[in-house]
Amino acid sequence: MFTLKNEKLKIAIKKTGAELCKIASVKNNINFMWDANPEVWGSFAPNLFPIIGALKDNTYIFDKQKYTLPKHGIIRNNEQLELQDQSEDTLTFKLSYNENSLKMYPFKFEFLITYQLIDNRINITHTIKNHGDNIMYFSLGGHPAFKCPVFENEDYANYVLEFEHPENSVTHLINMENGLISNKTKPIFNNSNSLALRHDLFNEDALIFKDLKSKKVTLKSKLQGAILSVSYKDFPYLGIWAKPDGNYVCIEPWLGIADSETTNQNLTEKEGILTLIPQQVFKASYSIEIHNSHL
Repeated sequence: MFTLKNEKLKIAIKKTGAELCKIASVKNNINFMWDANPEVWGSFAPNLFPIIGALKDNTYIFDKQKYTLPKHGIIRNNEQLELQDQSEDTLTFKLSYNENSLKMYPFKFEFLITYQLIDNRINITHTIKNHGDNIMYFSLGGHPAFKCPVFENEDYANYVLEFEHPENSVTHLINMENGLISNKTKPIFNNSNSLALRHDLFNEDALIFKDLKSKKVTLKSKLQGAILSVSYKDFPYLGIWAKPDGNYVCIEPWLGIADSETTNQNLTEKEGILTLIPQQVFKASYSIEIHNSHL
């Protein structure tokens, strides 16, 4: 376990998967992250690379060959990430390609994730390097789970997600049997910037948005006010998710999306896929800000 601390916040990151697992107030010790109860959902904030969500039959095709990848890719639960760099306010973890990774993902990648603690905010920066001789295809994203409710004498229905702008986006529904994006959609907003949280909101899995105007979402308690905000200007997709019986909510910035039911499984044609030419570097960041009223 690795930690960063300043006058307001203390955070912890697991070596396994370089997974953020704690955000807590220094002054009052309030913890803002889900506790990863394995009876409900045993993760804190998985890092997603080189895919988001599920592939059709866990398989994709590249250069006429079939490859298999687990849901959300190869960083989550990976024990091979190493601490690359550390300073007073940053921690950087790295995973590089190896013989085993090339069997699943035939690209010579370097994946780095940096956590920077500044005042009441955590900046999370992904750096992807292509050390190969061919164009690299990838997606990446975050999956942080926040405690909800945060305070005693509250319940889930006391919470809302407040978006930066009024929205009219629909959610793209998931086929619950295979985890793939169906061709069905469902209205969620009606020119509103607020989404009331209810456990049954997630009976059909995650809410998946492709065209939100907002690049910031705030978790807000009707009793305690704004709790935290996630800002994600570099990420075009957003997932909102929880287990229907879980006292948490995931706010998930994505560069990429799960396979659709109609996919031809070719990686180069996958919706949302990014490309990186040889010897180039790609960076994308999002941030988590804890509101000062709770610190």
